[in-house]
Amino acid sequence: MEHKDKAALWTLRPHMENLILNSVKLIRGAHEEYSSNLVYPTSLGISGNVMIDMICTYVPEIKIITLDTGMLHPETLQLHQKLEAKYGIVIERIKPSVFEVASMIENHGVDLYRKSVSLRKLCCEVRKVNPLKDELHGKAWLTGRRSDQSDIRLELEQVELNPSMGVAKFNPLLSWSRDDIWFYVLKMGLPYNNLFDQHYGSIGCAPCTRAVTVGEDERSGRWWWENKDAASECGLHMNPISRQTHE
Repeated sequence: MEHKDKAALWTLRPHMENLILNSVKLIRGAHEEYSSNLVYPTSLGISGNVMIDMICTYVPEIKIITLDTGMLHPETLQLHQKLEAKYGIVIERIKPSVFEVASMIENHGVDLYRKSVSLRKLCCEVRKVNPLKDELHGKAWLTGRRSDQSDIRLELEQVELNPSMGVAKFNPLLSWSRDDIWFYVLKMGLPYNNLFDQHYGSIGCAPCTRAVTVGEDERSGRWWWENKDAASECGLHMNPISRQTHE
């Protein structure tokens, strides 16, 4: 998309000019600080589409990766292909260890994530956390997290330090609302996961994601059979962190 089109977007929703400028500033600052050690891992959610567009437009040197857990919706895999075609990029697909997955299933069954919270978290650990830890060892990463997504994300800050993984995390979209995200996506004509048209709010693995209803936050469709506290995160963002400001 041409920069002039983004200028037209700002005139229709004026506050977005500052949102975009601040987000791009943080992305550029992270890249200046970490260079090739900065990665954007995306789940290909709706916020991720905005992140990918800004990265490809302003800092295309940043590496983009995604986790293929082996249990994704077909619509998510289709979106992966659409994004690569639109931007002429390769979004590297990270996969879990086939040996770890096989051992987990042999010990606990295919549907272990339904048996208990601890087994669901084990599934997330094997399919998501472990491969991402391997990929991000010694690196910094960008996220598409927003403070309005769930109660647990209200206390996030733009930059976090994560000692357990040895990386810094940057949250460029933290102050964006869901309406801001969708306005950007629709006005810029970005491809998005077709499941959002079926009232999905947040999309993860197929067995662990459902559509949301009126009044629910957008992550309520993740692990909905668990209590709210247990279902908030998969584990990628639950390691202890210390916060710092980033000028």
